[in-house]
Amino acid sequence: MARAIKILILAFAVPMLYACGTLKDPVVVKNSSISDYKYVYITPTKELSSSTSGAYMGQNGVMYGSTESKSVNPSDVIAGALIKKGFIIIPELSPELQNKTLIANYGESGRRKKGLGDTIEVTIQFISAKSYETVCSCTAEGQGSTEADDIRIAINRAMSALFK
Repeated sequence: MARAIKILILAFAVPMLYACGTLKDPVVVKNSSISDYKYVYITPTKELSSSTSGAYMGQNGVMYGSTESKSVNPSDVIAGALIKKGFIIIPELSPELQNKTLIANYGESGRRKKGLGDTIEVTIQFISAKSYETVCSCTAEGQGSTEADDIRIAINRAMSALFK
């Protein structure tokens, strides 16, 4: 009996330890200072939805299920982080503000298996509205209970690294 309990504990502990691996460190590339800018135009993104579900057996043999759905719009998460840092989000590019305006672009730049789930890596690029040259970019990965969580976590990690 004790041997069976030890095997059962190992069967659950090993995958849990494997799943506890760390995320890759965020990468920030700065070609010039982002603090030279006041306004940001964020390229629109689509809302992404994801869900997880599970089934559970009750004590009386009845099967129960649950589903969790989440959504995220990457441009909203990026806007929130920039507003918090004092930037002004503009709804369209304006020629009279181009010297002080950044354009923010978002993209998913990778995925990898980690433990029992996947991570999603995102890259956020900031370019000058005047010259269209890259001012800086930040890349990070995230892992949560849904893909929407992965993206939100990755964006927040990337933006935090940018403003360190």
